[in-house]
Amino acid sequence: MTSPRRIHVVDSHTGGEPTRVIVDGGPNLGRGTMAERLAVFRDAHDELRSAVVNEPRGSDVIVGALLCEPVDPSCVAGVIFFNNVGYLGMCGHGTIGVAVTLAHLGRIGAGIHRLETPVGIVTVDFNGQNMVTVENVPSYRYTTAVTVDVEGFGPMTGDVAWGGNWFFLVSDHGQELELANVEHLTDFTWRIRQALNRQAISGANGQAIDHIELFGPPRNPTAQSRNFVVCPGKAYDRSPCGTGTSAKLACLYADGKVREGEVWRQESIVGSIFDGRVAVRGDRLIPFITGTAFITAEGTLLLDDRDPFRTGIRR
Repeated sequence: MTSPRRIHVVDSHTGGEPTRVIVDGGPNLGRGTMAERLAVFRDAHDELRSAVVNEPRGSDVIVGALLCEPVDPSCVAGVIFFNNVGYLGMCGHGTIGVAVTLAHLGRIGAGIHRLETPVGIVTVDFNGQNMVTVENVPSYRYTTAVTVDVEGFGPMTGDVAWGGNWFFLVSDHGQELELANVEHLTDFTWRIRQALNRQAISGANGQAIDHIELFGPPRNPTAQSRNFVVCPGKAYDRSPCGTGTSAKLACLYADGKVREGEVWRQESIVGSIFDGRVAVRGDRLIPFITGTAFITAEGTLLLDDRDPFRTGIRR
């Protein structure tokens, strides 16, 4: 009998959104850049992505992270993020989860550390317990006041912005941002995404807008906004979404509604909070996102060749 393949993972959640970090047993992706390694992962090892985050071992909401040796020696690790349908250039909540996981493994202590991602180097400031501030990649608003005709709902107007992933951000939508309403909100935002695709509305260089973000009034009196984010695999983000908050900050700054260093508190659909602020460095806008993560499990995933769902239930 062939022994099953063993994948060692550490699970955490950031503001309610889970991250599963592969700490041992991942594939050899070579010595290229993180972007090149992501391509190798996608082209040669995509079955592992599915096995780790999809059912029956995972679920649609889990975001995976593969730890790699960094190219840049100033970084403590390289990381490639993925989900139930593909790969992410960057993940804010996942970065917070990775930092707390690295601390849990004894690889970092309190202080400032650098992580290498497929879209660039990000910096994390870890407080030694559960709180992490992520210095994200430069973010910006790409287009403003874009209107799409959404099936069943009519025209919707929003901004297209980059925060490490591409977002379509909508404030005037007429929807109630409540946890009890997530099925309807998921259907609504998925229709917006389909409308963007049909009408050939994209990010820079034709890149797909694969995150839709709605905004509304917060329930928490200390927050400025509540959001609902649907991710590429149609799962909604339980956290306030780090890259989505970065994209929102870029739009707010462009509109003169938030100043450099001013804190913007973003509440998620489940009530968790990220603190966001921006710094201006030359012509670049750098978002900073602060949140907390907690370790929820350590485990070993077993991939048995006899198992018909060894590589997960794939779409």
